[in-house]
Amino acid sequence: MRDFSHIPVMLYETVDSMALKPGMTVADCTLGGGGHSKLIMDRIGPNGRLYGIDRDINAIEHCKAKFSVEPYASMFTPVKGNYADIKALLRPYVTDGLDAIVMDLGVSSHQIDTPERGFSYMHDSPLDMRMDPSQLLSAYDIVNGFSREELKTILQEYGEEKFAFRIADAIVRSRPIKTTFELNAVIDKAVPVKVRYAEGHTAKRTYQALRIAVNDEIAPLEKAIYDVFSLLKKGGRLSIITFHSLEAAAVKRVMRYLECDCICPPESPICTCDKEREAKIITKKPMLPSQRELEENPRAHSAQLRVCEKV
Repeated sequence: MRDFSHIPVMLYETVDSMALKPGMTVADCTLGGGGHSKLIMDRIGPNGRLYGIDRDINAIEHCKAKFSVEPYASMFTPVKGNYADIKALLRPYVTDGLDAIVMDLGVSSHQIDTPERGFSYMHDSPLDMRMDPSQLLSAYDIVNGFSREELKTILQEYGEEKFAFRIADAIVRSRPIKTTFELNAVIDKAVPVKVRYAEGHTAKRTYQALRIAVNDEIAPLEKAIYDVFSLLKKGGRLSIITFHSLEAAAVKRVMRYLECDCICPPESPICTCDKEREAKIITKKPMLPSQRELEENPRAHSAQLRVCEKV
């Protein structure tokens, strides 16, 4: 297995935001290479407990080996699965709630940099993009099996691609498309010459959209955040890193809902909703990576950190 290299984004800002203390019980919902998890365990050790969740078996196996020595071995429990199923995943382990939770959304550097995973337009590889290699649906299935209208919708909604129809039409007319470089060529021809590479790689938005669709990253996100939050103890913190506007919007909506104490229409003379304030938003504005981090890790460019605390 290729080394699971991954540079954790906003590492110290994120872990500092969790207000950790020795002995706490914490969940890392997006384990990846274990960067956040290691620093978390350094803060909660030696008697704390860290549950590391990831749908990618490569991440699970990497972190099993990484944390197989003390003091981490006695603190770390890997859990294979999707954080959208966190209640079921942690039911065998957690009975009295969690003290803090972190979610680092998006794709990991390891997945991007492993050519055979098919996440990157920079490597010539089979179309794949599955975060969980055992799932059936892949990017190949979407590119070669979805209708023109379905492709256009995916590119518009998940990639905010201005040339969604032209790209979708070109894909349908160029089938079968088997590799990333074949797809790149199709996208290049579909986009007007004068705007190609004007905002980075021409295929960037298409790849983002396909990855989100393959891994169903947006549809269950809001419910997943509510479920994750429900596992916090009073005073526990939820820290979430997002990487694009769709994720950020979902996190903002959920945190604002959790913080408000009334959802009645503005014209209602009295409150009848019985909504109670469940959270305090700690980050009134999202925290952003430092200039130094952006220079050292360009993939942190669009990262935003939002934090709330259960009241």
